[in-house]
Formats: sequence, C-alpha cells, structure tokens
Amino acid sequence: MKTIIAAYSGVLRGTGSSILSALQDLFWLSKSKVEKQLQIISVLQWVLTFLIMGVACTLILMYILCTDCWVIAALYLAWLVFDWNTPKKGGRRSQWVRNWTIWRYFRDYFPIRLVKTHNLLTTRNYIFGYHPHGIMGLGAFCNFSTEATGVGQKFPGIRPYLATLAGNFRMPILRDYLMSGGICPVNRDSIDYILSKNGSGNAIIIVVGGAAESLNCTPGKNSVTLRHRKGFVKLALRHGADLVPVYSFGENEVYEQVIFEEGSWGRWVQKKFQKHIGFAPCIFHGRGLFSSNSWGLLPYPKPITTVVGEPITIPKIDNPSQREVDFYHSIYVDSLIKLFDKYKSKFGLPETEVLEVN
Repeated sequence: MKTIIAAYSGVLRGTGSSILSALQDLFWLSKSKVEKQLQIISVLQWVLTFLIMGVACTLILMYILCTDCWVIAALYLAWLVFDWNTPKKGGRRSQWVRNWTIWRYFRDYFPIRLVKTHNLLTTRNYIFGYHPHGIMGLGAFCNFSTEATGVGQKFPGIRPYLATLAGNFRMPILRDYLMSGGICPVNRDSIDYILSKNGSGNAIIIVVGGAAESLNCTPGKNSVTLRHRKGFVKLALRHGADLVPVYSFGENEVYEQVIFEEGSWGRWVQKKFQKHIGFAPCIFHGRGLFSSNSWGLLPYPKPITTVVGEPITIPKIDNPSQREVDFYHSIYVDSLIKLFDKYKSKFGLPETEVLEVN
C-alpha cells in the first residue's frame, strides 16, 4: 500500500511539474507576442506620422475652428504665429520625448543599430551626410532623433539635429512633435543658426540624396545620389564644420518600390512633385499589419545598421571657391566609399558589392 501511495505521489509531482513547465512556456510565449505587437504598434504610429499626421492635424484644426471649441484652435494658431521661427533656431528638443520607451520597441522591430567608429570632439561642429535615403529614412530617425540606440552615450556632448523638409514645420502639431526629437528644417537659415550661434558640439544630419535618391531605392541595391550634391560641402566650409560620412546598411531593404524608368509618365509625375513641392511620391509597400505574408504599410523587419565614419577636418572659408568645394567633395566621396567597403561584408554584403555613386 505504501508503495502504491508513493508511486501515486510521484505521478502527481511529475504531473504538477509538467503543468508548471507548460504554464511557464505559455507565459514566456505570451510575453514574446506582446512585445512583438508593441513593436508593430510603435512602427505603425511613426509610419502614419510620416504619411498623414501633418495633413490630418491641419484638417482637425480647421474643423475645431467651426465648432464651439473654436477658442482652443484660435489660441493654438496665435501661439503658432508667435512660435513660427523656432524651428529655424534649433527647435525645441525634449529629452523626455527622445527617451520614450516606444522608441526602443521601434528599434527592436527591425532591429536598428548605431555603430561608432571614431570619437567626435565637443569643440567642433559637424555635418553628417546620411546615405542612403530609403523610403522614409527609418535608420536616420531612430538613431539621431531618439536615444533608442544610445547616440548620446556613444557621442557624449554631441547634439544631433536631423534635418528634414522645411514644409513639415508649417504643419500644426506635427512641427512640435518633430522639434521635440531634435529635428530641424533642412534650409540655410536653420543650418546657419545651429552652426554659428549655438556653440559647439552640434551635429546636423543631412540625408544628402533627398527625394531624388528615394526614387531609386530598392532591396538589393546600394546606390547613392551624391556626385552633383555639393551644397552640404559648401555649408561645411563656410562654418568650418567637419564632414562625417554615414552609411546605413539595410535602409533600402525594408520596403519594395515600383521603379519608373526615366522618360516614363510615372517618373515625370514624380519629378514634377519633387521640383514644386519638395518630395517625390513613391509607390511602395511593406508587410501587412496582421500578416507578414500580405502587403501593407509596415516596413519589413530587416536589420538596419548605421555606421558613423571618420570625421573629415574642414577649414573655415567664408567664401569658398568652386575648386575648394570640389576638392573637399571628392575627399568626402572617397571616404564614403571606403566606409562602405570596410563594413559591407560584416553586415551581410558580398565582397564584390560596389557602392554606386550617381
């Protein structure tokens, strides 16, 4: 009888252990699923911000003006007039916003990494040339407009400013949201102010290829629009700001895009938008919200690794000649190609891969 009871107790203990183990497995599975959903939500809110927040906030503000709550909209518009030039003066960054937990979920969705190769002196100012643009510049945003990848720890004393279309700062609410992350207009007034009246230790990140480069981005292609982009070099010379090449491996992999051939009606429309509005409409898709096998607006979860290269020391020349601009531009192009060649195999590209500079 004692033997039977002992055996039965052993079975109960074994069954209890199995149930506990199963519950633990279920718990961790659920936690993993919750984290994945939070990652999807964090990326989705940024995609919607990028695509529709400016227009949506403008329409909502106009609607409120026609309701009993018009005073709220009127007060905001009065504030907007008073605050209109703030984006041109370095904006209004918020460390609280830059450290939001949502950005860590955003980072982990891909994941996105920031690789430091050299120290940056806080006694100097910098212009980072970011390549390639991709569809939305996701790596540029995560690395330099948030603290998710530790830019503040990796480059202590350096204040990054991601430069984007000036038109975004004419949109109510959106402008304040962008400024809170340290994003500024990519125009001469804003860049001149940051590099000349904001002390040292500033780093302006310019996506050099811009809208033109976004029209050609596609998975498997490493191509940059740089050969005739020299304005950022002239700005660096005028302010004596060191140039830093930055390449994001994987930026072109997160969306599929319909590429229109030169001379086609589609490319004509894109170029007209680019010329008159500042951005080029792209026909692209990623994965769906509920299934990775369907099409949607979510980017594909492919790794993005942003490598910050060695700074190029630039002298201060108030009125640089074209010859001087061309000279330092050629040094920058060579430095970017060397950076790409040094790290391409480490981040999944074959040794035979060549960076195409257009």
